[in-house]
Amino acid sequence: MSLRRRPVEKIAKLPDGREVNVRVGIPEDSYIARRELDTVDIELSADGRALAAVNTVLGAGDEREALRLASVIVKGLESGELEPTAAALEPLADEPR
Repeated sequence: MSLRRRPVEKIAKLPDGREVNVRVGIPEDSYIARRELDTVDIELSADGRALAAVNTVLGAGDEREALRLASVIVKGLESGELEPTAAALEPLADEPR
């Protein structure tokens, strides 16, 4: 399997009670076929609205690393140490897990 077929998706419950969907995988792109993409991004959404999206240093085959990254993000969001913003995600996206 790869992140092209199955992205990592987790739910984080923020301290204020909101639920945030954390997705690490190949982004949807209507102009480029999924099989041609190797970019992996982090996407946060809540109530059907996008909160943040950033590209990572991961590739489509880095499933274990993506799972670890999603787990770190969920833990940070749930503890309140991480805000659901692109600026807060960027440092995590720039280092492989």
